[in-house]
Amino acid sequence: MSQNRNRPLTDGERQLAHWMLENGTAEAKQYLSQLELAEVTSWKCPCGCASIHFQIKGHPEAPPGVRILGDFLVGEGENQAGVFIYSSEGLLSGLEVYGLAGDAPRTLPRPVELRPW
Repeated sequence: MSQNRNRPLTDGERQLAHWMLENGTAEAKQYLSQLELAEVTSWKCPCGCASIHFQIKGHPEAPPGVRILGDFLVGEGENQAGVFIYSSEGLLSGLEVYGLAGDAPRTLPRPVELRPW
């Protein structure tokens, strides 16, 4: 019996990650090929936010660590939040959302909602 509880990315998750890599740091585009092999792990953030972890097919789980590949703002005023995509040890590792004025978002934003810092 397989212990793999990973699932494919939804269209929205894939579009968001792709946009963030296209518009992120100079090295971010190097991770687009890994995005094609990415799955979402069963990990859930204890705070209930929409953050997700990736596992790249054919690779072990990425070790702990965060190298930010793109960091963006979403929302306004009390609903302003941040979202970043990151890697660890050369593996695309996840998408993190965080609250700036309030709680972290419980749903991932759409690319059209993002803006640079």
